[in-house]
Order: sequence, then structure tokens, then C-alpha cells
Amino acid sequence: MSVELHRLDNGFRIVTEAMPGMKSAAIGIWVTAGGRHERLEQNGIAHFLEHMAFKGTARRSALQIAETIEDVGGYINAYTSREMTAYYARVLETDVPLALDVISDIVLNPVFDPAEIEVERGVILQEIGQAMDTPDDVIFDWLQEAAFPEQAIGRPILGPAERVSSFDRDDLFKFVREQYAPDQMILSVAGAVDHEEIVRLSEAIFGGLAPSKGDAATPAQFGGGERREEKALEQAHIAIGFESPGYRDPARYAAQIFASTLGGGMSSRLFQEIREKRGLCYSIFAQAGAYADTGMLTIYAGTSGEELPALAELTMDELKRAAHDMTPTEVARARAQLKAGMLMGLESPLSRAERQARLVATWDRVPELEETIARIDATTTTDVCDFAGSLILKSPAALALYGPVANAPDLAALQGRLAA
Repeated sequence: MSVELHRLDNGFRIVTEAMPGMKSAAIGIWVTAGGRHERLEQNGIAHFLEHMAFKGTARRSALQIAETIEDVGGYINAYTSREMTAYYARVLETDVPLALDVISDIVLNPVFDPAEIEVERGVILQEIGQAMDTPDDVIFDWLQEAAFPEQAIGRPILGPAERVSSFDRDDLFKFVREQYAPDQMILSVAGAVDHEEIVRLSEAIFGGLAPSKGDAATPAQFGGGERREEKALEQAHIAIGFESPGYRDPARYAAQIFASTLGGGMSSRLFQEIREKRGLCYSIFAQAGAYADTGMLTIYAGTSGEELPALAELTMDELKRAAHDMTPTEVARARAQLKAGMLMGLESPLSRAERQARLVATWDRVPELEETIARIDATTTTDVCDFAGSLILKSPAALALYGPVANAPDLAALQGRLAA
């Protein structure tokens, strides 16, 4: 498979990967503007803008946007994260130019019709309400806020209802002017793709855009803290977070391997000890997420209010124990899981396109898969134990609790258990 990267004079980047044997392609524009690029008064506008992109352009109505892609059997979608907003489609090989035309149209030429803004405002407010009614979703927003207090990276991507209720057409255009410059966009295509054709089409569409790069995101500062909200739910939800390496830190592989051994699957320590042996919960896991400049290792579980104190304490005990007696067998299994998960995921053109965009945004290049695999394989048991040892000594951590949580230990008690 061949990855090719090209940069236009205005900074717009094009990355393609031809996948032999494919008859379709994934194509999208990834904009390095997400939740962490918003000012406080803009919280939620990146996500609002993503919704509005499909509500009409200077050339197409909302229905025509959908029909143009679906008439050729494709699909189109978008998402907003804390660091990027993506607009993408999956189409057959012959329809790649059409998909590029539609995606570029919705990104470059939105009209933000006031009537459509009101319709979509209602949709987003319903989405916020739905999220608030989903405890095992909202608790991760609360953990993020506790980990990164008073920072854009800590605010919810959907934004608070009161801010979403106030956004108008001028607010949307202002965010586009600030954040949607060509040097903040990456066109990523994978599958049945001709690199030279994509570059030629992109020159015509994007080459005339003037670069005016927006302000860089404020560096993240892991502050830590606790958020606890009692509610009469069937389950108590707990999420604990520790600062971990960002994308640019080589230690991220040790963090991912440690998270996998701790709570990444049915053979993991937390799953075996807390669910299988003691039956204290149905769901428990650990994961290591990363951003450009920081990351967070998160442990989550859902259990009854009565079992929550024991579960929280045992989780800290397992975390501490894993830092001292991690075995080469466990590390080898986690390395295999990490590599297999990555490679299996990349069998999809969309996953390939998404990976390319993220890597170009982070490194301005796409490392070969062999390079990434070599870094995973080079991560030793000592590396993982060193990371885990530093993790349990870090202060502060973050804690979010929701549901019947009156009897749950507080963050100071849990961190004290790690230090004991």
C-alpha cells in the first residue's frame, strides 16, 4: 500500500493511500478545529457548525446534499472531536470526484440559513438532553471537566444548552473565518484512489484559498479534581483519570499496553479480579486516550451503590499491584492485542483515511505501519512498569461519580490507597 502526501502553496494538505483490490474509497476533509479551539463563549459551536454543514450550501439544498451521495449508493457523515472536525463520505471508485465536490462544497460554501439554524438548534438540544440521560456517556464529560478544569479541552463537545440556544449566523461564520483556513485542513483519501487526480482536483477547489492560520490551541494543563452527583439510578457510575502521554510522546505505547493489561479485555486484571472472581460489576475497563500534547488513562465501572466502595478500593489495589508485578506474558499479550486491533481496524478505507489525517495533523507525515509496529514491539515490561509506577505517584488525579454514590470514597482516599 502506498501513502502519498502533497501540500498546496497555501498549506492545504492532501494525503492518499491506494489500497489494491478495493472498488470503493473513503474521502474526507479533517479540519484541525474542535472543542479545544473554542473560547468559553463558543463552547459547542464546532459541533453546531458540523451539523449546519449539511443544511445547505450556495449550490445545494440539504436534500440535494444527501441525494447526490445516496443516488450513487454512497453515504456521507461527519463528527466533531476535541481536536478535529471531520466531513467524509464512502463511495465507489468512479464517484470519488463527485464526493470531493460535495464535501468541499459543504465545508467551503455553507449558507447558514437562519430557519435551518433554528431547526438544527432543536436537534442539538435534543442530543444534549439524550446525552444527559445516558449516565455512562455523561460521566466521561464530567471526568474530562474534572481533569482539565477551566480549559477548552475540558469542556463538553456538545456545549451547554444555554450557549447552544444563543448561537446565531454571525457566530458560525466567525468560527469558520477563525478556524477553517486551508492550512488547517487535511484532505485524506484511502481505497481505490488516484493520487495525481486528487491533487489536480484539489488544486482547482482549494488552491485559491488564502492562508490565515488561526490561533494554536492553548496547551493543556491536567488539573485534576472530583465531581460527584447523586441521583436515584439503578447503577452507580465511576470514572477515574490519570494524566498520560500525548500523541507526540513515545511513552504512549507503554501507556496503551499498561491500560490493556489493566482493563483492556476479558483477560485483563480488572475484569478477572473485580467482575469474574468477585462479581462486583458487569462492566469495567481501562483505556489510554491521547491528544496532541497530553492524554488520560481512564478506568470506568458501573455497579450498585452498595458495591461501589469495595469496587473503587479494589480498583486502586489492582492498579498499584500491576505497577509492581506486571509479567512479560501480560505485556506480550497486550502488545499483540494493540497490534491486532490497529491492523484489523485498518482493513477499512475510512479507518485508513482517518488515521492518515490524524498522523498528518500530529507529525506532518504518515509513519509506515512497520515503524509503529516496531515501536510497539520495542516497548518492554520494564517500560510498562516504569510508566505504571510514575502513574500511581502522580498527583492530582480526576474522579467522576454519578448515581447512588453517597458511600463512595473520595479522590483523596483513593489516592491515599495508592500511596499506602
